[in-house]
Amino acid sequence: MASTEETTKAKAGREVELVVITGHSGAGKSEAIAAFEDGGYFCVDNLPPRMIGSLGELFRHEGSGVECAAVVSDVRGGDYFDDLLQVLDDLEAEGLKPTVLFLEADEETLVDRYKETRRRHPLAPEGRIVDGIRAERELLAPLRERADVVMDTGNLTGAMLRRRIAEDMLDHHETGKMALTLLTFGFKNGPPHDSDLTLDVRFLPNPHYVDDLRPLTGLDKRVREYVESGTQAGEFYGRLLPLLDFLVPAYVAEGKSHLTIAIGCTGGRHRSITVADRIRRELEGRDDVIVHLKHRDTEVE
Repeated sequence: MASTEETTKAKAGREVELVVITGHSGAGKSEAIAAFEDGGYFCVDNLPPRMIGSLGELFRHEGSGVECAAVVSDVRGGDYFDDLLQVLDDLEAEGLKPTVLFLEADEETLVDRYKETRRRHPLAPEGRIVDGIRAERELLAPLRERADVVMDTGNLTGAMLRRRIAEDMLDHHETGKMALTLLTFGFKNGPPHDSDLTLDVRFLPNPHYVDDLRPLTGLDKRVREYVESGTQAGEFYGRLLPLLDFLVPAYVAEGKSHLTIAIGCTGGRHRSITVADRIRRELEGRDDVIVHLKHRDTEVE
C-alpha cells in the first residue's frame, strides 16, 4: 500500500489548468464552454460542485492525459450548487487552484434573452422570470466576489463572447502571461462595464475642433502631435507610466490572469486612442503581459 507521502506526491505530480465557469442563467455559459472546447480544453457542462473535486483528482492522474479543463457549474445543480465555494477552497488546499470565470448581464438583457428562447428560469420555473433573475443575483453574490474574471455579456453576441474569451483567456493559457486589454471608448456612448481601471483623458487638447484633424484617428501622427502638444500630456504620462510599471507586476504577482484598462474621451476617436497607443508601446515589450488594443466606438484600420 502506498504511503501518505507517496499519495500526496502522486496528487501533486501533474499541473492541470482548471477553469470553473459560472454566473447568471442566460449570461452565455454555453458559448463560454464552447470557446474553451475550441481552445483544446477538456470540457464538462452542468457539473455538480462536489464532482468537480473528483474530476480534478482524476485529471491529475498521470494516465488522464488532460492538461487543461473547463467546467460549467451553476444553479441548475439545485441544492448542490451551495457547495461550490467550499469545493473551490478544497481544490486550492490540494494545490489545484482553479480560475473562476463569472458571466453576468443586466436584468433587462437577461429578461430579453429568456423571452427569445422561451425557456423558464431555473429559480422561477412557475413564476416570473424577473423574480428568478433577482433571486439568482443574490445567491451568486459571494461567488462573484470570489471570481478571478468577471465578464459582462450584456452587449456581446455569442460570437463576440467566444472571441473575447479566446483573446483574453486562451492567450494566457498558451503563454502564461497576463492578458492586458487597453479598451478605448467615448463617454458620450457610456463607460464600459467590464473595466478594472478607467482613465478619463478629456482634459487633453481635442482634435475634434480642428477641421483637418476631425476625420482622422488617434493613430494618425498629426492627431498624436496635437493631443500631446503642450505640457499636460507630458506630465500625465510622467505620472501614469510609472504607476503602470508598479501596478502591472503587482497584478501578475497576485495571480490576475486578465486586466482591462479603459481609456475614454468624448467620442472615443482621438485622445483615447492616442493615449492607449502610447501605453501599448510602453508595455508590449514586457515579458509578463500580452497587450491587446481594442477600440469600442471607432473602427480603426
